[in-house]
Amino acid sequence: PARAERDSDATALLTWPEEGITRVPFQVYTDPAVYAHENRTIYRGRTWNYLGLDAEIPEPGDFRLSHVGPTPVILCRGKDGQVNGMVNRCAHRGAMLCFEPCGNRKVFTCAYHNWSFSLEGDLIGVAFRNGVKGEGGMPDSFDTADHGLKVLRVESFCGLIFGTFQSDMPSVEDYLGPDMTANIRRVFNRPIKVIGQYSQLLHNNWKLIFENFRDSYHASILHLFYGTFGLNRLSMEGGLKMDDRGWHSLSYSKVATDDITGTEYEGGKLANVRDGLKLNAPEFAAFYPEFEDGITTAIQTVFPTLAIQQVQNCLAVRQLVPRSVETCELFWTIFGYADDTEEMDEIRSRQSNLGGPAGFISMEDGAAVNFVQRGIKGQQGATGVIELGGSGVAPTTSRATETTVRGFWKAYRETTGF
Repeated sequence: PARAERDSDATALLTWPEEGITRVPFQVYTDPAVYAHENRTIYRGRTWNYLGLDAEIPEPGDFRLSHVGPTPVILCRGKDGQVNGMVNRCAHRGAMLCFEPCGNRKVFTCAYHNWSFSLEGDLIGVAFRNGVKGEGGMPDSFDTADHGLKVLRVESFCGLIFGTFQSDMPSVEDYLGPDMTANIRRVFNRPIKVIGQYSQLLHNNWKLIFENFRDSYHASILHLFYGTFGLNRLSMEGGLKMDDRGWHSLSYSKVATDDITGTEYEGGKLANVRDGLKLNAPEFAAFYPEFEDGITTAIQTVFPTLAIQQVQNCLAVRQLVPRSVETCELFWTIFGYADDTEEMDEIRSRQSNLGGPAGFISMEDGAAVNFVQRGIKGQQGATGVIELGGSGVAPTTSRATETTVRGFWKAYRETTGF
């Protein structure tokens, strides 16, 4: 019955083109009703959502703020060492409970009426519960056990913490599948440490930037730095992997295998690749091998809003948070390994300048997807075309394809009912 109700709601909101996932109606990026439907069916539906890293909350009482879609969440470690996820909303009148981005607490207390909650989300204190001088107060029928915070089911996998509103979800490992868990184990192969964090406010619908994460060939066209200095070209050995459903993806390449002979990179045929340029600070593009497989760039996505990156020696997780139908915020956490030397810390920090809102590369992503958001305004009935590499969803050794983008829309339609 719930599935039937969801599908009925979806049909009333949007008619998907007959061509299926090779055509995407621009309405999905601009319609507030579609945005609200996504919150119900994707974020509060049958998905696992990234919340944070074990390394960010190592001790009892440690917490950090996070989100499941637009819903604010407190991620904290309880007195017993277990990780808890709770909606950041007081059970009394709905006020936001915690505002500090991270810290350590024994309890969470609402500033509005002083209700307080344990690290597990239980209500443990109500101001004036017994009234004042024998008058007022809560009725005898009031039970604190009925008024705790909304608690999520939480799981940690290789130090990545995920949460869901669905109590009967399969495990995170099953949700990801073997190819996706293999790369996570590859990157998170030993204890990590956080190097730095920043966020990037984007003036576009969240799906445009998540498509961008999965778009494996725009990097050789949009990002001049990549192509000019040979960090990522389609002439390199690489490929695309996906889980069995196509919901999650991995794009990877190896710098050492680059051969531009017979390709559009040769002779500057691609307009954005400049011959003969050299870096005054070549260390920004230098790679120090640390993975036996030789992979130098790997971008992994987990539906609906997580990206895990290895770009040269810069390791990061990116959490995408929808803010409105036409804005989202991208939170970056740059990390290294706990046993890294000071020299490697410096290398990772330096290479982190490839990404972010003012980076040598990903600054352009924010601009490009904003161009799309601006271009599709008022385009009722119009659609985007996602047909490079065919119409299917399957792993491939070619990155000149949109198969992983189609995989995103497959997951989107299966969760929303569109």
